[in-house]
Amino acid sequence: MSEVKLSGVSKAFGSTKALVDVDLTVASGELTAVLGPSGCGKTTLLRIVAGFVRPDRGRVEIDGRAVFDESTDVAPERRGVAIVPQEGALFPHLDVAGNVGYGLPRSADSRARVHEMLELVGLGELAQRRPDQLSGGQQQRVALARALAPRPRVVVLDEPFSALDAGLRAQVRDEVSGVLRTIDATAIIVTHDQEEALSMADSVAVMDSGRLVMHGSPTEVYYRPVDLDVARFVGELVELPGTKTGLEVETVLGRLPIHGSVLPADGPVTAVIRPEQIRVDGRVERGAKGAHVEDVSFFGHDALARLTVLSGDVPIRVLARTVAPLRRGDDVAIRVIGPALVYPA
Repeated sequence: MSEVKLSGVSKAFGSTKALVDVDLTVASGELTAVLGPSGCGKTTLLRIVAGFVRPDRGRVEIDGRAVFDESTDVAPERRGVAIVPQEGALFPHLDVAGNVGYGLPRSADSRARVHEMLELVGLGELAQRRPDQLSGGQQQRVALARALAPRPRVVVLDEPFSALDAGLRAQVRDEVSGVLRTIDATAIIVTHDQEEALSMADSVAVMDSGRLVMHGSPTEVYYRPVDLDVARFVGELVELPGTKTGLEVETVLGRLPIHGSVLPADGPVTAVIRPEQIRVDGRVERGAKGAHVEDVSFFGHDALARLTVLSGDVPIRVLARTVAPLRRGDDVAIRVIGPALVYPA
């Protein structure tokens, strides 16, 4: 597989700036998730890599060779980029094997390749079925097998699990991720689902309003977001007004240590922690704060509690992930485990 590199890529549709000076490198064999809200430009980025959209300026390279710059524009079919669309887009008049082999030359080698791809995605026994005889997850795996059959240099996936229900989505996501890692694919997946991006990818590229605002490992993006907007977008968040002094911040939940490579000046800040950092207990011990349970959302493996802590007479609302059996109206003690991030107030 091959490295993908975008340098200074911009694209506008009329007065709408879809991409603005995007620099992004996807290493060979890496799975990168492009994450962002609807309309942020992530699908435009994917279509530029595939060659279906021409940038206004910038450079796109695959395996060190320019496929787009001021003097080059390689046609989509010559880029070696395969696409897995949102809903599979299988040909209804062809069986599974026919869909996977579509576009391959008719030969014994091609038939062997189709069989190999179907075995890879776990559908070897369904080669003769029609698409309407498959589940949504099976159809998506057929679409992946079809994309991989021509041995592409890069695979791009455009929100490939959005049409699946929640339970099936997680299963198919894991299966597709496993297949891509088995063949050491260079892959780019576009998604607006934070859990999907963090669980699947080697790296996550966060986009906002056409700009690439952060690119790092899932743990970096989740635990060390570059700004408050990224922190708010990636996962649940607890924001607390605070006062920074050195490497500590004073909040309604106590004095907390700070981590982060770029820190604002001492004074008023917004302190950020994740709900799983808040420990809930029925006993008020030293260092703990009293809180009132406003509501609880139970998920089986844990629960998300909405709590109110009083700062003087001002109610501060916080979220806590907990396995403790809480009920609305309970009074509990809470404490923070680990450091906070701080951003300018």
